[in-house]
Amino acid sequence: MLVLEAKLKGKTEQFQVIDDIIRAAQFVQNKALRFWMDSQPEDKINRYSLNKYCAVLAANPEYPWVKKLNSMARQASAERAWTAIARFFDNCKKKVPGKKGFPKFKKFCRSVEYKTTGWKLSEDRKSLTLTDGFEAGSFKLKGTRDLSFYAREQIKRVRIVKRADGYYAQFCVDVERKEKIKYTGSEIGIDVGLSHFLTDSNGEKVENPRHIRASEKRLKKLQRRMSNRYQNPNKGKKGEVMAKTKSPQSKRYHKARIQVARQHLSVSRRRKYFVVKTARALIQSNDLVAYEDLKVRNLVKNPNLAKSISDASWSMFREWLEYFAQVFDKVVVAVPPHYTSQNCSNCGTVVKKSLSIRTHSCPACKTVLDRDENAAINILMKALEILKNTVGHTGIKAQGQSDLCLVGEILLEKSSGKTLSWKELRIPGF
Repeated sequence: MLVLEAKLKGKTEQFQVIDDIIRAAQFVQNKALRFWMDSQPEDKINRYSLNKYCAVLAANPEYPWVKKLNSMARQASAERAWTAIARFFDNCKKKVPGKKGFPKFKKFCRSVEYKTTGWKLSEDRKSLTLTDGFEAGSFKLKGTRDLSFYAREQIKRVRIVKRADGYYAQFCVDVERKEKIKYTGSEIGIDVGLSHFLTDSNGEKVENPRHIRASEKRLKKLQRRMSNRYQNPNKGKKGEVMAKTKSPQSKRYHKARIQVARQHLSVSRRRKYFVVKTARALIQSNDLVAYEDLKVRNLVKNPNLAKSISDASWSMFREWLEYFAQVFDKVVVAVPPHYTSQNCSNCGTVVKKSLSIRTHSCPACKTVLDRDENAAINILMKALEILKNTVGHTGIKAQGQSDLCLVGEILLEKSSGKTLSWKELRIPGF
């Protein structure tokens, strides 16, 4: 499935109608969740029961806005509720420690999803028309991806997303993305960190951009401005007037709020751009990429490092590594992180060190390496051992190439000629 995104261009009145559509979809999702909560065990509520309940909501004269919403959009909203319910049941069956994620009612939904009806593309694929009962009208599509390459039947879903800087349309295209690339015959292990974003087994490092830290000064200024413009309904004369008239916050407050949201959106986009660019370069220049199978959810429990770990976006980096491995038919292997920093990569001696010690110095073989480089070499050695012992068996945490038996042949047959390093491949146009 390929997701193509384009920004919507239209009038202010049209975007107000989109807000109504999103609220209607949120209403259906919350009603479906309430229907499941009020049901009895013998009712055996499932996904199809929630879909049928959507028709009951549309036929109810008390909710005329539900009938205006497209029938498949109503079903998509009910499916969102069922996804949360199914996840809760799975966590209970697997006995996941801690909270099981009981489904919650949505208060601020920012998207609505259509399936194969409720929308129409123009012949030149440059405008989108929403054809349900809300009559939002036509919107111009502004983006770099051309939808003319795909047939109308290949677009399975259209999602309208509201962001701080406008409204976007996401087209889910039913097509498998595969790109052919020459095998380089190289393998690499990477160790992610906070002082450097990653260090590979060849000693090369990528600086941690620290996106949130770089924008922290600007964010604090905007957040102070928003806080100063907020009027508490329970305090002051203006608050008393607001409480009596039930009027919303001032326009100046909402202007400041949007500025804060746009700044956060800019940070998230820069973070994603950096992660995608780095992951693509790694996969293109190596046939095997090994990384640690970190439990980021547990790592962020440290209050001193939670902000920096979240800003480094290790989980997103891993997801894009696995995605590009599928696209370019390469192999990525997740190895257990135990003792990768403590063991010597040359002789295997355990050299205990705290996080403050950044240099690995082995007393047995006199090997002196950077701590992260030593860990990256250990990660690569573990990955090669895993592939050697588990090829042909199930349960291996490797993704990408379907036939793992080819990995050994690829790594033995080193490609001739000069090959660009993965750092040289990190070009802006990915």
